[in-house]
Amino acid sequence: MTDIATDGLTRLSVQSGPRWRRELARAGRSMVAARWPLLALFILFVVAVVAIFGPAFSPMDPNRQNIMLRLAEPGAPGARGAIHWLGSDGLGRDVLSRLLYGARISLLVGICAILVGGTIGVVAGLVSGYFGGWIDDIIMRLGDIQLAFPFILLAIMFLVVLGPGVGNLILVLGIGQWVTYARIVRAQTLSLREKEFVEAARALGDTTPSIIFRTILPNIVAPLTVIASFNVAAVILSEAALSFLGLGVPPEVPTWGSMLAESREQLLANKWWLAVFPGLAIVVTVLSFNILGDWLRDFLDPRLKEQG
Repeated sequence: MTDIATDGLTRLSVQSGPRWRRELARAGRSMVAARWPLLALFILFVVAVVAIFGPAFSPMDPNRQNIMLRLAEPGAPGARGAIHWLGSDGLGRDVLSRLLYGARISLLVGICAILVGGTIGVVAGLVSGYFGGWIDDIIMRLGDIQLAFPFILLAIMFLVVLGPGVGNLILVLGIGQWVTYARIVRAQTLSLREKEFVEAARALGDTTPSIIFRTILPNIVAPLTVIASFNVAAVILSEAALSFLGLGVPPEVPTWGSMLAESREQLLANKWWLAVFPGLAIVVTVLSFNILGDWLRDFLDPRLKEQG
């Protein structure tokens, strides 16, 4: 009886605590039960640490060339007693160092492009759904026009005009994502603008911007979070594809996509490590984002709130 009472008091104290603490505990239980999202979160944490502190982990300068040690196999000795743990490329540059530096570009482009596209799409969707009428028609038709063209072709066209660069790449990829957010936010806003709590905010004299951004927006954060987690993976793939085509960032900036592009000439010579390691980094990172997105979709589902 004592154990039962103690357990009941513990559960009661958790339930009566702050809401964020209850949600955090529920998220932890859900992750541990699902297992795969916990592994995905750990992998993304490692990738983020590598991206932030890449120079500290890098054994060599990623752009230092050494023709005498070109195409060294993984584990081969390098200059000054160093070791090419993942081999070297056609110019004698260390693959591991370039892989670590490439993580920074991939995550930077992925997250910043989502912030750019998400901001534009959320504002456009809120305005379109709340006001409706001709404003809604104009915004949605602009989205339809953009969706009528293959995104990769539009990205290539703009990057050819603007030139390679991290800033241009983020801008192009961000603009390519806004339609998804605008459509989702518009649909949610249409269903929320006539709800009782919105009518109450109007009756209390709240201004239109306050109603849109302080009353409606907080209620659609959950689906936006899920979409953003999936879109980061899609943007990383797009960055790799554009870098593979030579349109992403300047050649001197190491990225996973440019490393794959540089490995094309050596694949026939059985230099497998030049393509396997950057390709594996892209696959693992994108898969981790997708697994985390799947878990977020289930965790934030209102029908499952009462469980766990």
